[in-house]
Amino acid sequence: MERYVEMKKFSNKIRKETLKMLLHRGFGHLGGAMSIVETLSVLYTNMKIDPKNPKMEDRDFLVLSKGHAGPALYSTLALKGYFDLEVLNTLNNNGTILPSHPDRNLTPGIDMTTGSLGQGISVATGVAIGLKRKNSERKVYCIVGDGELNEGQCWEAIQFAAHNKLDNFTLFIDDNKKQLDGTTEEICNPFDYVKKMESFGYHTVKVNGADVEAIDKAVNEKVEGAPKCIVLDTVKGQGVKYFEELKANHHIRFNDEMKEILKVEIEKLEAAE
Repeated sequence: MERYVEMKKFSNKIRKETLKMLLHRGFGHLGGAMSIVETLSVLYTNMKIDPKNPKMEDRDFLVLSKGHAGPALYSTLALKGYFDLEVLNTLNNNGTILPSHPDRNLTPGIDMTTGSLGQGISVATGVAIGLKRKNSERKVYCIVGDGELNEGQCWEAIQFAAHNKLDNFTLFIDDNKKQLDGTTEEICNPFDYVKKMESFGYHTVKVNGADVEAIDKAVNEKVEGAPKCIVLDTVKGQGVKYFEELKANHHIRFNDEMKEILKVEIEKLEAAE
């Protein structure tokens, strides 16, 4: 379908701009940024937003709880028209509107400041219940990292959302199987996310996190009386084979070989447009 072709093209653009941004900076959280590219493409195709009016009253709401993946979100926002693409080259510079982690006071289109892992779901569910009480039709989305779920606060908020039947809330778990110090299974085995989330009262599906059609269908599945959880089966460094296979790919300072690989990958993505 044309819808999915356009989503795939959009994800390619997000990936390209993110790689260009990180290459320009010389280092960054490439692994976790790459693994949510397709999800951002789907979300920013579906969400009710207005890049010319970022604070639009009835917009949908996104909390990127895994704030270190901010570069992928920045690329998405720039491509949607919230600010110029050239701004991406200011990532982490003094005075930039694009700090390492998203800041709602600096960047147009950022709904919530994040980066202190474990807090995003609490914020998102707070917004969701507030909107429910106002009988608002707005939707609230939150993207959390698998390693981030080591934080106990996440599970308090997950339970809160189910208890309050927040069917305007969708939680994405980016199951890329790695965190800063190793694999999630080595650090603290998460076991089966689907069974866990179902036991908490969520309508839960697991999808290929590189498949925009599967993500889109999960996002648009109508669920009433319960929050939704979409478990994204992803790969850290997704879409760039070299970095997918790199063992330590959470935060990378690029050497000369890596810079050349990034240039080639960017050229491939440009050629595919």
